[in-house]
Amino acid sequence: MVYLRKISKIVFIFIIISGVLSSNISSGITIKEEEKLGREYMKILTANLQIVDDPMIADYINKLGRELVAAFPQQPFSYNFYVVQEEVYNAFAIPAGNIFIYTGLIAAMESEDELAGILSHEISHVYCRHISQKIDRSKRLNWATMAGVAAGILLGMAGGGEAAGAVTVGSMAAGQSAALAYSRADEIQADQIGLVYLAKAGYSGEGLMTVLNKIRAKQWYGTDQIPSYLMTHPAVEDRLAYIDTQLAKSRSKPEPAAGSGSNSFQLVRTKIVALFSDETVALRTFQGAIENKPQDPLGYYGLGLALARSGNREKAIDVLKKAQKLNAFSPEILTALGRIYYQDGRYPEALTTLEGAVSLATDNAESLFYLGRTQLETGNLKGAEASFTALLKKKPVNRQVFYFLGKTHGRQGNLAEAHYYLGIFQLQKRDLRAARIQFTRALEKTQDPTRREEIEKVLKKIDDQLAARKKQQQH
Repeated sequence: MVYLRKISKIVFIFIIISGVLSSNISSGITIKEEEKLGREYMKILTANLQIVDDPMIADYINKLGRELVAAFPQQPFSYNFYVVQEEVYNAFAIPAGNIFIYTGLIAAMESEDELAGILSHEISHVYCRHISQKIDRSKRLNWATMAGVAAGILLGMAGGGEAAGAVTVGSMAAGQSAALAYSRADEIQADQIGLVYLAKAGYSGEGLMTVLNKIRAKQWYGTDQIPSYLMTHPAVEDRLAYIDTQLAKSRSKPEPAAGSGSNSFQLVRTKIVALFSDETVALRTFQGAIENKPQDPLGYYGLGLALARSGNREKAIDVLKKAQKLNAFSPEILTALGRIYYQDGRYPEALTTLEGAVSLATDNAESLFYLGRTQLETGNLKGAEASFTALLKKKPVNRQVFYFLGKTHGRQGNLAEAHYYLGIFQLQKRDLRAARIQFTRALEKTQDPTRREEIEKVLKKIDDQLAARKKQQQH
């Protein structure tokens, strides 16, 4: 019943968007239209998918993604990369350079080459503007057909399996369900271009071959559902044959990309398995890793995270201390330990540990975040302000940073800044009414003419969006 309600909700949302598309897009979709469409899709996806907001994971996936984008020719879009918490094999791109990859697929990978291969393929779809071409062609369909097809595709992305197929097939007209899906030609072109720029970024195409084989194997072993990736990215057999042919021409592996060591991938993958896979499986996985490699700190790091997730913080601290002994200069291990100290209310230990983590890696978003929170709890408001302000330079910025920075300013009596940052927090939560209240209060308090002008523009946009929403509800 819950699943059927979810289907109905997504179908309803796509009916609305499809009606807008069919009425507004009468010629080739422009860059500006694609950017607008991308924003609309983001609203839907962020409301229906659970995006991982862990600073370490978000920072890593965006750093890797942007290194790959830098190898491509200049593009009109600003790319953003997101990890979705879902134990399925999937990755997809939406209009205007927003790319999603699922925790289940990352957990199945063994190297950064595999992850880079998938991301490069998705970047290539955006670079070739395959999505916008499909949307442009879809104007030949009536809005109901397009809505159903789009809803089916999204459900496939979310691991909907048979339900997704039923929604799609139920809305088809004369076999037109492929109108919004990639064709074999699209997939081969994305692989062809992706392999070229993958190599320019310093990665081996062997990784893409490896992960595609894993996705294909998932169809036949260990599941009764077709992996979501195969539903949204057809022709995997043709792709494997093409990639193998291309790699056979040159099997020499390039040097690793500068700044993207495999150690970062292994740490992120370990964290994903520990925090987002089945809890029992995670504990068993890392206990086995420690038995096989008792001198490898990665196993202890994963087990510590999994134990903390299960609520066993005391044992988690003991295990992470063992990891620290094996690798005393790992900011990630220190950050995990400091975070648990903070959550356990052991603020002096949290402060010392997190300060150590920040000294080892000044740009570590997670250590700065929990250092700021610890400073806030212990009354070091200037220190907390400095930590949270430093995080604003990080991309992407976790919206919680705006909340705690607003709280820090409020405790210092700086109400103009407090309401301003709380307004940004509410805006990123997409709570327009709450955001409007905070920005209005900030406007009343601030004396800075530049900030006043900025807030007035934001309030104007909020009012326009609220008016449009009201008008839509009336119709």
